[in-house]
Amino acid sequence: MPDIARTATQFIVKPVVPAEPSGSSRVWSVDALRGLVMVIMALDHTRDYLTYVRFQPEDLTHSYPALFFTRWITHFCAPLFFFLAGTGAFLLRSKTGSVGRVASFLWTRGLWLIALEFTVIDFAWGFQPWHFGGVIWSLGFAMIVLGALVWLPEPVILALALLVIGAHDLTDSVRLQSLGAFAPMWSVLHRTGVVPGTNFFVLFPIFPWAAVMAVGYAFGRILLRAKAQRQRVMLALGAGATVLFLLLRAFNAYGNPPAGVAFNSPGAWQPQSTLGMTIVAFLDLEKYPASLQFLLMTIGPSLILLALLDRVSPASTLEKLLRPLLVFGRVPLFFYVLHIYLIHSLAVLMAVAFHQPFQWLLHGAFFANRIPAGYGHGLPMVYTVWLLAIALLYVPCAWFANVKQRRRSWWLSYF
Repeated sequence: MPDIARTATQFIVKPVVPAEPSGSSRVWSVDALRGLVMVIMALDHTRDYLTYVRFQPEDLTHSYPALFFTRWITHFCAPLFFFLAGTGAFLLRSKTGSVGRVASFLWTRGLWLIALEFTVIDFAWGFQPWHFGGVIWSLGFAMIVLGALVWLPEPVILALALLVIGAHDLTDSVRLQSLGAFAPMWSVLHRTGVVPGTNFFVLFPIFPWAAVMAVGYAFGRILLRAKAQRQRVMLALGAGATVLFLLLRAFNAYGNPPAGVAFNSPGAWQPQSTLGMTIVAFLDLEKYPASLQFLLMTIGPSLILLALLDRVSPASTLEKLLRPLLVFGRVPLFFYVLHIYLIHSLAVLMAVAFHQPFQWLLHGAFFANRIPAGYGHGLPMVYTVWLLAIALLYVPCAWFANVKQRRRSWWLSYF
């Protein structure tokens, strides 16, 4: 433990890793953005465990702006997990010059993530085994899919991925009952919910998310360009996607399923009683599965932010302030596993300290419909515990980032 603390202290003064290591496939701005995503993700899970609210923030009949936007900002996480994972795969290919090596890495890491989801991660959510296909499960399958796609020409990969993202909403009205024996497979590929004939719940279906990863892979080539040029391209792509989202959503056009069709689809938006709730309704889009409008709303602004991060000068004041994000962004899986166990444990400790029911946290889930009477906290406490969790996570993540820099063992690349 003293070594971990010493490493973290040294990092505050001097970064564990250089901004863009010579000969590395890493890009500083990509790691910083990934780190920001990890931090924001932890906010959503802190809210899940600590809230007293017994409805989903997207439920406009009960929600309010502060709650909705605490949830909404975390919508950027999953799209960027998949998008940047694809980008990282391309950068690895550009470094090694070997499609075979990248394909092998994607297949083996995909299988590793699936195994991790069904063991260490699933147990973390409820401290008991689950039957749950979450984001890590879907990431694993998406990597296996990309491991096959990388053998195709990049324009073909991009075209196929954009076709899936742009057209999969056309299939939202397909009813599982009409698919017969194909229903379980379709449920895993495109439908959020319980897979027919099983007790396995799919939260992140594979089809749209694998397409997002494939687009991220094609995007990786842009990062090989000179900084000024790639920044212009990223800004243009981000602005274009954002404007397209605004137009599609403003006119309730194509790209978001009608209410009741998908898992929790809000459908078309309409003016509400206040300006704040009208904005909430406008931004309330279908994530399960990710609709076209949802992906445009999240990836578009993210590309703009990536371009801005890419402009940060090395050793500048802003770069120094962003270094903790760099740490988290370079050990994303390590952070992910630790943060669930930490936040879940903090929820139990908080319940005991405030004399609230805690047994349910040891034997089950944290969904709103399972919150017992007398449990939970408001948003101020949620944000306080979130910041505490991030501070606590920094020390082990800084230590592990240092380990990954000093040692080149093959297994470290899987974290």
